[in-house]
Amino acid sequence: MLMIMVPSFLLFVFLSAFLPGQKDNVLTKEEKKNGWKLLFDGKSLAGWRTYKNRTGSWQVTNGELVCPLGAKDYADLITVDQYDNFELALDWKIEKGSNSGIMYHVLETHDVPYATGPEYQLVDDNGYEGKLEEWQKSGSDYAMHAPSKLAAKPAGEYNHSKIIFNNGHVEHWLNGIKVADFTAWSPEWEELRAASKWKDYPDYGKSKTGYIAFQGDHRGGVAFKNIKIRKL
Repeated sequence: MLMIMVPSFLLFVFLSAFLPGQKDNVLTKEEKKNGWKLLFDGKSLAGWRTYKNRTGSWQVTNGELVCPLGAKDYADLITVDQYDNFELALDWKIEKGSNSGIMYHVLETHDVPYATGPEYQLVDDNGYEGKLEEWQKSGSDYAMHAPSKLAAKPAGEYNHSKIIFNNGHVEHWLNGIKVADFTAWSPEWEELRAASKWKDYPDYGKSKTGYIAFQGDHRGGVAFKNIKIRKL
């Protein structure tokens, strides 16, 4: 009998072509067991609305939650539900030159959500017009904590981010790297706040619960998928 030896890496490539991968916008059995909740079904805007119900241009396209470039109306998008302690995970991509963000503990007590909600920055680090401060780059705690490392992929490619908020302890993760780790309301946090633009926003970061928000009011050009959350 003739035996043909196939190198293991070729066998892996061959089998990978026939084995189903993880689908977008679904939870695995393990994730469900661990308390994860899907925030985006890949088909609709169910579970979301615009900030203060303003006119916006968010849409679902090919399984992505998109605020497109060139839209007529830009508005920030918020969850219907509010969250206090949580772990949020998602995939995002940004178009060349675009700027967006993920905010949490957002309240509708002001004209804009960033007046209350801290922001995990999303931006085209390399193609954004104008100079970016370190605290303005992807993964930063915007205007507060700069990322420890630049870990975002080029514009147009998907990134994976995670935000953990647990009784004031905050972690920002980007593509598997922890890029920020701090404690809200600590003396260090208060000192940074007093020296930043947030000194003029008396309610910034003070709430311990609120909405998750996606920023669309910076001209759009951002897409999300695989958005999931679990309460801590």
